[in-house]
Amino acid sequence: MKIDVLTLFPEMFSGVFGHSILHKAAEKAAVRYNVVNFREYADNKHQTVDDYPYGGGAGMVLKPQPLFDAVAALKEQAESNTTRVILLCPQGKRYNQKIAEELAKEEHLIFVCGHYEGYDERIREHVVSDEISIGDYVLTGGELGAMVVIDSVVRLLPEVLGNEESHMKDSFSTGLLEHPHYTRPSDFRGMKVPEVLLQGNHRLIEEWRNKEALRRTFLRRPDLLEKIELNKDQAKWLNEIKKEYE
Repeated sequence: MKIDVLTLFPEMFSGVFGHSILHKAAEKAAVRYNVVNFREYADNKHQTVDDYPYGGGAGMVLKPQPLFDAVAALKEQAESNTTRVILLCPQGKRYNQKIAEELAKEEHLIFVCGHYEGYDERIREHVVSDEISIGDYVLTGGELGAMVVIDSVVRLLPEVLGNEESHMKDSFSTGLLEHPHYTRPSDFRGMKVPEVLLQGNHRLIEEWRNKEALRRTFLRRPDLLEKIELNKDQAKWLNEIKKEYE
């Protein structure tokens, strides 16, 4: 996968791409990062990328020309015939694991990180393929949102995680929140690990994990249960869990 990032603050990405899973993914050649200051594409000697909004109002608006030209240049350099151009924006579609899994199948992603009051609307209409919001709040710019999306996508690429099953059982990947985890010691200051996890019966362990995933989802995010179809065992377990809290 090739990931291009268009930003006015490229230095913000050096630490993110240089450490942990994102760095390991690049070392394994699963992904290539390219961070570009789109000010370099401005067609004026002062490299101005923003201007006052027509009709008046507070703040400045990003001009169309630098981003139109930057995206066109990156597409021309790409080896892929298909490119998703993603605008980080509070008005975009609410980001979730399903979108992350969809984006992980792409060969080329371009992230547009804006600043100031907003974007010239022609950027949305003619350059961007996707508008994504990571939540109902406003950040100073799109960089942090892009980092969140990129991290969640790259970890899904083949061979990036040490255990290929890791992301398959993550919270939201199954539609449920993930079950609790425990490690050594089995008894920490009187707080003990559930006995079933110590007995080595993998069938019972898997059943316990499925039940606890349901319990955690029911208690913390019951709205998620409305969006998935439970199998016969899950429906039975959920009824048992509900009775515990009546």
